[in-house]
Amino acid sequence: MTTSNRPLSPHLEVYQPQLTSVLSILHRVTGAALAVGSLLLVCWLAAAASGPESYATAEKFFGNWFIQLLLFGWTFALFYHLCNGVRHLSWDLGFGFEMDTVYKSGKAVVIAAAILTVFTWIVA
Repeated sequence: MTTSNRPLSPHLEVYQPQLTSVLSILHRVTGAALAVGSLLLVCWLAAAASGPESYATAEKFFGNWFIQLLLFGWTFALFYHLCNGVRHLSWDLGFGFEMDTVYKSGKAVVIAAAILTVFTWIVA
């Protein structure tokens, strides 16, 4: 048996995260955040359907600044996941594989998600 001096995988001290890997990880994280945030949405809808007392309790809970911050993050996750899903759809159709286009579309997804999130909170 021979041993090699080569590392088996890149070490975290050496590895430089790329935009593509960061966006891929963010897509997975936002998907999980949407699943958890959807539970809050269901609780709010159930409270709205249960009557004025339940709805008032839910409104008090959702009015908390920390919950508002979580909802803002959930809104960003929703729009990021949506925009990145459209980007993945274009890849499924065979478009946008050039590295220049991949980086431009990645930046566009983040910018679009941020704009849509802020716009939604201003309107709502």
